[in-house]
Amino acid sequence: MRTIRNIDQLLGLLNRGRFAEKCNEALESCLEALQGMPNGKGKAKITIELTIASDHDRLDVTPVVKSKLPETGAFTATPFWNDEGALSVEHPNQRDMFNGPRAAEPRPAEPRERADLNG
Repeated sequence: MRTIRNIDQLLGLLNRGRFAEKCNEALESCLEALQGMPNGKGKAKITIELTIASDHDRLDVTPVVKSKLPETGAFTATPFWNDEGALSVEHPNQRDMFNGPRAAEPRPAEPRERADLNG
């Protein structure tokens, strides 16, 4: 009797190889969707589920493959920071860059003495 103790062999035998083909199709769909993302970033998910049921000496294996393609919306994340329970566009460690130019403070006078470089 031929025994199977390897998941690769099992997946190839399920539904006479059609399950493995379906898994390959899911992988191809995910890769195509990821390549077509507008900003080059995305996440896809493939889930393979095997239900193994026992009926005396017989084991029935029921496979399911599901794929979740990346959302193709053109919107990207916008960073905000928490400021006292509200959203803020200002990073807490940076000065406000959105209120326009700030007045420049005069520089302190520096001594004009120079060392004689010619020696």
